[in-house]
Amino acid sequence: MAVGLSAAITPKPFRSFPSSHYAPKPTPVFHLLLTATCGARRKKSFTVRVLVEKEQKQSGPPPLIVEQGSGDVTDRQISIPAPVSEKLARKKSERFTYLVAAVMSSFGITSMSVMAVYYRFWWQMEGGEVPVAEMFGTFILSVGAAVGMEFWARWAHRALWHASLWHMHESHHRTREGAFELNDVFAIVNAIPAIALLSYGLFNKGLVPGLCFGAGLGITVFGMAYMFVHDGLVHKRFPVGPIANVPYFRKVAAAHQLHHSEKLNGVPYGLFMGPKEVEDVGGVEELEKEINRRIKSGW
Repeated sequence: MAVGLSAAITPKPFRSFPSSHYAPKPTPVFHLLLTATCGARRKKSFTVRVLVEKEQKQSGPPPLIVEQGSGDVTDRQISIPAPVSEKLARKKSERFTYLVAAVMSSFGITSMSVMAVYYRFWWQMEGGEVPVAEMFGTFILSVGAAVGMEFWARWAHRALWHASLWHMHESHHRTREGAFELNDVFAIVNAIPAIALLSYGLFNKGLVPGLCFGAGLGITVFGMAYMFVHDGLVHKRFPVGPIANVPYFRKVAAAHQLHHSEKLNGVPYGLFMGPKEVEDVGGVEELEKEINRRIKSGW
């Protein structure tokens, strides 16, 4: 009886399985289909399907990248969702529109300035005498006005654009829709005194008209430089070519980007002296980080 009971309750030996039988299989990130063909010379023919998931500001599914290869030949196709494709096309059109406007205005302003300078001093030297004092004054005021505009722009940026005129300047701190923004009005406003000074100095003789002509010329030069560095280099509204590789301009672009990030309470408010403003508030480390980020991202 005891023997029978013992045999009845004796447990059966546990059948073990390899640990891999119970191990959970990891979820694959990439789906890889590998098909190998057999032969005297083995060549691998495969198809790779990669689903790239990346945080994007725009809504819509991420692009599907498909690569197909056989031996040394690789065929890569990228399928972009329609909303993303439309947005890219719109951005490209906006950049082209602003590029045309920038080039036309630059060539127009430059040619008119050169002709005005030539005409004015040719007209002044009709009597055979070279107006040395007037020419020197024009040159000094040109340089002085160009440098002074940086200080004026920095003060106006802080005291006006980020204060009473914020309703206009705010368009520059939001995502732009279209080739232009309301903030572009400030460029037109600064052009008015430049045109007035140039016109008065062009059609009048004497030292004072020469100084006015130089001041208007300096404002014009600053405006062109501001457009290429601020609009082109920093905000990528049009390509600027080798300017992006100049180390100082790279620092200027990074400093202005810190202004838009508001990491330093809005500093810097100036453009060309932006790196100096950042250093004055102890933001050298943030400036270096931004420079490295722009280099890595290819900006």
